[in-house]
Amino acid sequence: MIIRPRRLRRTPVLRDMVRETRVTTRDLIFPLFVKYGKGVKDPIPSIPGHYHYSADTVVKEAEEIRSLRIPAVLIFGLPEKKDAIGSYAYKEDEAVQMAVSAIKNKYPDMIVITDVCLCEYTDHGHCGLIKDGYIDNDSTVEALAMQALSHARAGADFVGPSDMMDGRVGAIRKELDRNGFQDTGIMSYAIKYASSFYGPFREAADSCPQFGDRSSYQMDPANANEAIKEALLDIDEGADMIMVKPALPYLDVIRRVREKCLLPLVAYNVSGEFAMIKAAAEKRWIDGDRAMMEILTCIKRAGADLIITYFAKEAASVLLKEEKC
Repeated sequence: MIIRPRRLRRTPVLRDMVRETRVTTRDLIFPLFVKYGKGVKDPIPSIPGHYHYSADTVVKEAEEIRSLRIPAVLIFGLPEKKDAIGSYAYKEDEAVQMAVSAIKNKYPDMIVITDVCLCEYTDHGHCGLIKDGYIDNDSTVEALAMQALSHARAGADFVGPSDMMDGRVGAIRKELDRNGFQDTGIMSYAIKYASSFYGPFREAADSCPQFGDRSSYQMDPANANEAIKEALLDIDEGADMIMVKPALPYLDVIRRVREKCLLPLVAYNVSGEFAMIKAAAEKRWIDGDRAMMEILTCIKRAGADLIITYFAKEAASVLLKEEKC
């Protein structure tokens, strides 16, 4: 007797009925870049289709995101000024804080997450404060807690520490609770590798290190067991969601963390991954839409509950079109 698995692949309707993994618009988080100023909507060359917004123009973008049934945004900010200690990161009238307030005032049901890190705010481009030529962990954690608190005061639903300093989740949780923000969640970049796939983002965020690299605080791409350790530490410190970043080269890590973690698991489909697909599609080497949906499906299949992706709007358009068919 011949076993015939192809029976279940015979027609589009049948394939859809037995599909094991589904991506929906509810799974997607859209990254937004905001900068200090008014009336700003400047294209980001390294991330096609994305822009720098000011707090007044980002609300219109939020409206479009909502219309595509994408429930959440992740906000990154460019400050008015940079200095050695990233002091503009926690000013209440800076770009991120004003953008959060503007979006939540207009669309209170939209989930607004903020990136908590100093790399966009320091003139040296590192994610922490420098002491004797080295990134000092504990003084950086104090600054990050102040930044997270300023985002919570602006109305953020979640803060997302992406710096990879030790102990920062616990310090942020303590600072939020001490100031009455017990309901503000923490989406921890628990597992963030020192990856070569961040290039377009660093141009967009003006956050390239002016010396050295980030290998002393971001994870070694060769390590997977360490990812489990980092996830469990952040869970113990009070994280509400755990992230793996980047996504595509680390699908095995997503799977391993999924098996150990009961919290919602987020994967970040980062700018370099986005850029590769865009560049290949532009040259007509691949079908861009099919590659996009295949990638997102594979990230979900690996175990991610939510996906931060620069494809979010394009993917949502595809998904909504499929619903109507």
